[in-house]
This record gives sequence, C-alpha cells and structure tokens, in this order.
Amino acid sequence: MSIYNFAPMPTTEISDVDFVTWQNAFTPEELDTLDSYATTMLPVEKAIISGMSKEEEYEAIRKSKTGWLALTPETTWVYDRLAYVARLANAQYWRFDLGGFVEDFQYTVYDEPDDHYSWHMDTVKQAAGKTPRKLSMVLQLSDPADYSGGDLQIKGGPTDTTVRRERGLITLFPSYMLHRVTPLESGVRKSLVVWISGPPFK
Repeated sequence: MSIYNFAPMPTTEISDVDFVTWQNAFTPEELDTLDSYATTMLPVEKAIISGMSKEEEYEAIRKSKTGWLALTPETTWVYDRLAYVARLANAQYWRFDLGGFVEDFQYTVYDEPDDHYSWHMDTVKQAAGKTPRKLSMVLQLSDPADYSGGDLQIKGGPTDTTVRRERGLITLFPSYMLHRVTPLESGVRKSLVVWISGPPFK
C-alpha cells in the first residue's frame, strides 16, 4: 500500500499578500535524500545575472553557486510535493492563474564569506512563447546551526522581514516581491528555489 502524507496548512508570517511559510512538507529523511542527490548529482557553477557579462559587476549584486534540478524519474517526487504545496497555498492566499513549472529548480549554495544576493525580484523579461514567473518558493535545505548570516529577507512595504531559519521550511511569495539573501558570515547555506509561471497579470 502506498502512503503519501499531506503537508499541513501553511502559516502566515506578516500578511496574506506578502509571503507565507509552510512547514513539514518534507520529512528529515526526505530532506537528507534531496540534499545528498543535489550534492552528488548536480554540478554547481558561479551564479550569473542575465544581461551582465563582467564578473565584478554581477558579484556586487549576486555571489553564490547554482545547479539545476531537472524533472527526471528520480526527482518527480520533489516536483510533485512542491506542486502540491504551491497549489494549496496559492488557492488560499493569492488565487493567481498559474500554469506550472516551466524552469528547472535552482539548487543554490552559499559557501564562502560574503556570498549574497542583493535586493531583487524574480520577475524577468521572458522570451517569446514563455510564460512569466508569478509565484516563488524557497525551500531551506540547511540546518540553521550550519551557517551564520545568509538570511532570506522580504521587503513588505517600508519594512524588511527576515524569514525564520528552519530546515525544510518553504517560503512562498509573489515573484514581484523584493527579497534578498544577506551576506553569509560562515558555514554553508543550501536552498532550492522554484518559480511557478502562468499567464501575464492583467
């Protein structure tokens, strides 16, 4: 008999329109499996910023390493779980018209002092025929004890809110929200970043 545990309902951090968090979508054992797969199977390279060619220019904005988790028979369970979370959270809080995942999941590693990602939005100019990003998700893969600094912050109005650090916590927010990762001070911070696309906002 197959067992598929539903994740609990999400909890809000500041308001329905800024961001929400979702706990326990993955068990500790599943997080270990995902982290091990990403570490051993996904090549990581220096993160780049589209439209910038000089390393010193984009490192002032973004300094980290990234790899890409494609949809394969080995990763379908991860896609299924995050799709479930995205659909329920969206239905409860935003009701965006979403189509699904059209980009591989981004495995991000911050492992050097001062690794960071300055304030930015996930909305990007899409190539012809591609749907825009509308909802972003960040899954924390590292234990908070494994690093210092490297906080995910989201700008809601005049205030900056620091998302609590918790392994397995998923943070969901509209892709047009300004957010950043503060400079890493020590250790290693790993996360999985996911974008859900859909028709342009009207």
